[in-house]
Amino acid sequence: MDRNKVVLVDENDRPLQEMEKLMAHELGELHRAFSIFIFNDRGELLLQQRAAAKYHGGGLWTNTCCSHPQWREDILHSATERLDFEMGVQCPLKWIYAFTYRAEVENGLIEHEFDHVFLGNYNEDPIVNVDEVQDFRWVDLEMLEKEMKEFPDRFTAWFKMALPRVIGHLKCS
Repeated sequence: MDRNKVVLVDENDRPLQEMEKLMAHELGELHRAFSIFIFNDRGELLLQQRAAAKYHGGGLWTNTCCSHPQWREDILHSATERLDFEMGVQCPLKWIYAFTYRAEVENGLIEHEFDHVFLGNYNEDPIVNVDEVQDFRWVDLEMLEKEMKEFPDRFTAWFKMALPRVIGHLKCS
């Protein structure tokens, strides 16, 4: 599954052009992304620990799956496909919101994304792609919030930004 390009977008998520993923992160160009949050029936969130070999965020804990849709690719289709590729999880996804963020990460790279956030429900352990995912765990949200306050450096920048609004959405549902 080739995801080596990203779709550069304007502040309204209108596609502008394609760019190599690494170059977009070196230059801090705004590009389209998605983040998936999978919960089980007990309300636990499925986290993944990014593979150590990732060029940024290796070894960090984050939401269930995240990636970049490709040029002219439907975002929901891309998210569904990537969730299966990384985590071996197949379930319906629901778009809940999008947000834009910019964060300097390690190796001199910049995450500047127009991030579409999806929710799903799944009740089995994933079968992870070890090239993408080092580990996984199901976690209670209260325990997760406590851990994130104590050890924020263990988590990706986008996850720390997206999670509060996901929790707010769940409380209103």
